Amino acid sequence: MGRILAETHPDAHCELDFRNPLELAVATILSAQATDKKVNEVTPKVFAQYPTAADYAAADRAELEVTLKPTGFFRNKTDSVMKLGQQLVERFDGEVPGNLPDLVSLPGIGRKTANVILGNAFGVPGITVDTHFQRLVGRWRWTAETDPVKIEHAIGAMFDKRDWTMLSHRVIFHGRRVCHARKPACGACTLAKLCPSYGTGPTDPVQAAKLLKGPRAAQLAEAVGVDPSVVPQQAFAADVP
Repeated sequence: MGRILAETHPDAHCELDFRNPLELAVATILSAQATDKKVNEVTPKVFAQYPTAADYAAADRAELEVTLKPTGFFRNKTDSVMKLGQQLVERFDGEVPGNLPDLVSLPGIGRKTANVILGNAFGVPGITVDTHFQRLVGRWRWTAETDPVKIEHAIGAMFDKRDWTMLSHRVIFHGRRVCHARKPACGACTLAKLCPSYGTGPTDPVQAAKLLKGPRAAQLAEAVGVDPSVVPQQAFAADVP
C-alpha cells in the first residue's frame, strides 16, 4: 500500500507555503481549524510584516489579530505566535530549534506540529498524525490505536525511518483527494483491492471518480482506468481541507 501511495501521489508535499523553519512553525499554528489554502492566502502578508521571532514577540496584538482573523480562532492564534516569538528570543536566540523535545516545549507547538517542522524544514524524518492520517490508517487497519502518539509509533515501526515524512504527505494527500471522511471515492481508489474498508463509499468507478479532488483529479481517475472526462471541472480547483 505504501508503494501504491507513492505511485498515486508523486506530487505529495507539505501544502503550507514557507521558506524557513519560523515561517513553517507559524503557518502550522495558523492551520488549526483552517484549510492550508486559506493559510497560504494570509501568510504572505504575515511573513512580510513579521520576518523574525523578535517581530512576533514585539507585535501589536490588535494589528496582528486583524491580519490573522481570516484563519479563524485568531485571538488564540495571535497569542500563540506572539508567545512563540518571545520564547524563541528568550531561549533559542530567535531560532527555531531542530529537535523534538525543544519544539514541543514551545507555545502552540505539539508533537504533530513538531513533526511537520522537523520533517519539512530540517529534513528530520517524522510521522505527522493529523485527522486525515489517523482516519486512513484506521480504515486500512494498519493499527487499532487511537492515541496519536501510539499511532505514530505503530506506523513508524512498519516503515523505514527515511520514508516517514513522505509517507505522511502521501497518506494526507490520499485523505484529502480520494479517501474522504464522509464519502470516500472507493471505486476510483488505487488501493481498492487491498483496502479492508472498501465499500464505505460508492464502488461504481464513474460515480466514485466524480468525488475525486485536487489538480491531479484527472490522473487519479486514469490510474484506475476511468475516463477522466467524468471528473467535474470544479474538482480540480476544489479545496482539499
